[in-house]
Amino acid sequence: MKTFSSLFNIHKKGKFGDFENKNEKNLLKIRELSSLLIFQFVKFKSSNFEVKKIKIDNLSLPNSLKSSSNSSTRILWMGPDNWLVISSNLNLLKQEEKKFDDKNFALTDISHSRTIIEIEGNLTQEVIKKGCPLDINDLKQGDCANSVYNGMSIVIDFISDDPKKVRIFSLRSFGESLYHSITDACLEYGYIGD
Repeated sequence: MKTFSSLFNIHKKGKFGDFENKNEKNLLKIRELSSLLIFQFVKFKSSNFEVKKIKIDNLSLPNSLKSSSNSSTRILWMGPDNWLVISSNLNLLKQEEKKFDDKNFALTDISHSRTIIEIEGNLTQEVIKKGCPLDINDLKQGDCANSVYNGMSIVIDFISDDPKKVRIFSLRSFGESLYHSITDACLEYGYIGD
């Protein structure tokens, strides 16, 4: 059975909004990321297991509002004893699941239940501010946060400061609404759909 991303029929490629007479490198770039493994793991409150011992894809678990990453995997802190793992290695969960026993951890593959929209460009933070109440001025590369965008629950992952690049995660069911909210916020600046 073939799977389709949540924005398969929605995401458009090309230039949109106020892009005329602007240098292409100054335009925002919007893309949907798909074909990624996404899993969440949570340590049970009753567990005494030392999570500092755990490494996933040779990455240590990040602390409060931080992420850790390598070329194929990112781990986001979601809350106390709760992490989200995103990887281009689609076999990572099978490779790592032996580290998580049923007495200490809940491990859930959520790959097909999320939409990921990546925004890149100097005005990325301005787009986020249009729909998100979170004060993001001090957030930088390696930070992450849970918030809302125009009433939809999201996770924001700050990928890079130069160029500014942010990934926004939402439930798949909010994907289309989130996409339209973000692209509408980008029209004023001009954007390229990749």
